[in-house]
Amino acid sequence: MSLLRMLFFPSKLADKHTLLLRRCYSQNTVNLSDPAIQTYLKHLILEHDNLHTQPKRTAEESRRMFEIKPIVSVLEQRIALFDSIESLKELNKREGDSEMKKMIKEEASIYLKRLKEIDGELQSILLEPHLTEGGVLLEVTAGAGGQEAMLFARELFDMYISYAEYKNWEVDIASIDTSDLGGIRKASMLIQGVGVPDLMKMEAGVHRVQRIPSTEKGGRIHTSTVSVAVLSQPTEIELNIPEKDIAIETKRASGAGGQHVNTTDSAVRIIHTPTGTAVECQEGRSQIKNKQIAMQKLRTLLLEKQIEEQSSKINSERKLQVGSGNRNEKIRTYNYPQDRITEHRDGGCTLHNLKGFMEGGELLEKIQEGLLQQQRYQTLMNEINEFIKKYKIETVENS
Repeated sequence: MSLLRMLFFPSKLADKHTLLLRRCYSQNTVNLSDPAIQTYLKHLILEHDNLHTQPKRTAEESRRMFEIKPIVSVLEQRIALFDSIESLKELNKREGDSEMKKMIKEEASIYLKRLKEIDGELQSILLEPHLTEGGVLLEVTAGAGGQEAMLFARELFDMYISYAEYKNWEVDIASIDTSDLGGIRKASMLIQGVGVPDLMKMEAGVHRVQRIPSTEKGGRIHTSTVSVAVLSQPTEIELNIPEKDIAIETKRASGAGGQHVNTTDSAVRIIHTPTGTAVECQEGRSQIKNKQIAMQKLRTLLLEKQIEEQSSKINSERKLQVGSGNRNEKIRTYNYPQDRITEHRDGGCTLHNLKGFMEGGELLEKIQEGLLQQQRYQTLMNEINEFIKKYKIETVENS
C-alpha cells in the first residue's frame, strides 16, 4: 500500500464528519483529501526521517525538526490506524462466521472513531499559531470624536492593562496624557511576555465605538475612534545606543501620583541627539525605573525608524496601522446600544458582552486567537502552494 493511501481515507469518507479545531474560532480547515496537501504531508514525513537520521544537525535543522515533529507524530498514528483497518478488511473477506464479522465491524467502528479524533488533532496542530516571547510598545491615541474618543481611549488602555494581568505579562506604563474629563489623549505602555508580539499585534489599527456619550443629554448615538499602534521592542543587541548619543534630563513629575512623585526629580526625559528623538517617562516613583522605561521606548522608536529607512517605506509602521483615525477606517467596532463587538478582519467574529470584553480577559483572547488562526491558515496555504510549485518543477526535471 502506498504511503499516501495509508495516510488518508478517500474523500467520500473524510467528508462524513466535521473536522474539529481545538482552539480555532474561524471556519478554515485543511482539506486532508486534497492531493496537494497529501503530497505536502508526505514530504514532511520524509523530511523528518532525513533529519532524524542525520548524525549532526545545524541549529536551523534542529529547529525545523522540532517544528514538524508534532505533525509527523500524528501522521504516524494515522498510518498505524490504516494498517489496522486494512487488516480488518482482509480478515472480513476471509471470515464466514457471522459472529466474527460482527466483532470485526465493532472493532472497525472504534478505529474510525479514533481516526476522526486524530483528524481533529492534525487540523489543530497544522493551524496552531506559533507564539513567540518578546515585547511591544503599545500606543493608544484618541481620534475622531473629541472628549468621547478620549474617554474610550482610557477604557481601551485600561483593558490592555487588565489583559496583560490576565496573561501574566509584565507591563510598564511609559506615558499618559490625560484630558480634563479623565480621558486619554495619548498613552503608551511596554508589554513583555510569551505571546505578546503575536497577540498584541492584532490590536493595531482603528477601534470604533458607537454609544450615547455620558457627556451629553440628547441621547443620540455618537461614533468615535481610537487608534492603536503596536511596535516591536528591540533587544540590547538589536539596537545599542552609544552613551555619547543621548542626553538625559530629570525633573519633578508634573502629573498625579501622590506626594512622593510630585516632590522628587523622578521624571526622566531622554533625547537622542543624532535624530532629535525625545521620550519622557514620569509615571513611576523611581527615577531609575523611569529611565529604564524611557530608554526602552527610545530604542523601540529608533528601531522603527531604522527598519523604515532600510526597507524604504513611504509610511511609518504606526501610520500604516492606525490610518488617519477617520470613522470609516476600522478593525473593530464596539457597539454599546446593541451590546456587540464586531471584529471586521478575516478570522474575526461577533460577540455579545461588551462589559465582559472590556475587562480584558478570555473574550479578547478569543478574538485574537481567531485572527492568528486565520493568519496561520493563510501562511500554511502559501507554504503548501510554494512547495507544490517546486515539487512540480523537480518532477519535470527528473523525468
